[in-house]
Amino acid sequence: MFGLGTQEIVLILIIIVLLFGASKLPELARSVGKSSGEFKKAQKEAELEYKQFERELELKENEPETKIQKMAREQGISTIGKTDDELLDEINEKLK
Repeated sequence: MFGLGTQEIVLILIIIVLLFGASKLPELARSVGKSSGEFKKAQKEAELEYKQFERELELKENEPETKIQKMAREQGISTIGKTDDELLDEINEKLK
């Protein structure tokens, strides 16, 4: 993508040594390694949470529809993300 050759990499390393000094390079490499590890750890946690969320959605989709949900759907009320109590309130409002 960027096409970095040997000369470019050597030039970048020289600039890094000039900016930070040779004594700071090990410390800089350690901090880059730690941040990379933390990033990967956070990425894995986010992926796990996303997979768990998908599984929960699949379980909710596979649950049988309750009588209240069926009645709300017949009345044209959206049942997505609502509890039975909320649906009952909306059905009562609609019937008034």
